[in-house]
Amino acid sequence: MNAVQRRLMFEDECILVDEQDNVVGHESKYNCSMLGHLLEKNLLHRAFSVFLFNSKYELLLQQRSATKVTFPLVWSNTCCSHPLYRESELIQENDLGVRNAAQRKLLDELGIPAEDAPLDQFNPVGRMIYMAPSDGKWSEHELTHMLFIVRDVKLQPNPDEVADVRYVNREQLKELIQKADAGEDGVKVSPWFRLIVDNLLMGWWDHVEKGTLSEAVDMEMETIHNLKE
Repeated sequence: MNAVQRRLMFEDECILVDEQDNVVGHESKYNCSMLGHLLEKNLLHRAFSVFLFNSKYELLLQQRSATKVTFPLVWSNTCCSHPLYRESELIQENDLGVRNAAQRKLLDELGIPAEDAPLDQFNPVGRMIYMAPSDGKWSEHELTHMLFIVRDVKLQPNPDEVADVRYVNREQLKELIQKADAGEDGVKVSPWFRLIVDNLLMGWWDHVEKGTLSEAVDMEMETIHNLKE
């Protein structure tokens, strides 16, 4: 791993939670991602996935950088990371800690400043638990908060984090998934994004287009979808 990824692996402290999303401790990102360690201690950490739509209701995707330790060069939703074990990102009321983390990482990864992604514009539409091995050494085991936001933004992707970006409509996303399934052009899709696409995304996308996202938030606020395979 390069210097940036090494720093993130050993300095970032993830928030450990139980399957009801209660905080139970903290561990380094390295320990939370090391397959043998997380299996031995059954480590589950809080994460988030941002789905940013433009005013044409197209979804912004990113291709993860080749230098990422887990899932390099796979396509995924707009921004995926984890809140850190720090006061501002542990706030549970109205998912404020997760929103603070999402705002931080949109700047880090995509160059989107806070004023272009205001905290009150993030809609927490649901939560899910999943586990996805990256290879024989690394894995993800996360309780993910899914946040939707509809904004037109300017992008300045950070090459240490992001290899490419694109906006897609539903049909273009379907084509991307089909390419990944067929192994065409080396296209790969992150396992958590695929789970969300297959199980949850399209109904929420309907609400985005109808301007009724608040209804989805109300319906899903207490739900934790267990999508472990």
